[in-house]
Amino acid sequence: MKENLHVFIDSFKEKYSKDFEYLNLQWINEYFEIEEEDIKILGNPQRYVLKQGGEIFFALEDDKVVGTAAMVHVKDKVFELSKMAVDINYQGLGIGRKLINRCIDFAKNKGTKEVFLITNDKLAPALGLYKSSGFELDEDYDDNRYERGNTKMKLLLK
Repeated sequence: MKENLHVFIDSFKEKYSKDFEYLNLQWINEYFEIEEEDIKILGNPQRYVLKQGGEIFFALEDDKVVGTAAMVHVKDKVFELSKMAVDINYQGLGIGRKLINRCIDFAKNKGTKEVFLITNDKLAPALGLYKSSGFELDEDYDDNRYERGNTKMKLLLK
């Protein structure tokens, strides 16, 4: 367990691009297969996230990127929480919670009404984090971008 962990959440900087890709490939390769949608977003986050009005956040511990999460603008007042990953050596330390809280704050500041995410029901720790952050299962599963995606959750904001 890492003692005295000081994590700072930063927004996208070009120097973090490779970390965004690496951290996501790390967990996807462990549990699933890399898919076309992954390659598209991870290979060009500026085009698929930032230029669409979204943001990518990075958890830093002593200038080392240890986690990331993207907020993808989908349509008016709707964002997708996507590509959330925490370095395997830093999991269970509250970094995912800090990232998700920053993403929710971002959505609120944008006047967002809904944040949704696509996940897989075998990722139990992630499901627990999402549920404890206010996300609820959405029975209207209508997303087919990922073979691995079998669970949709959403958070409605006031």
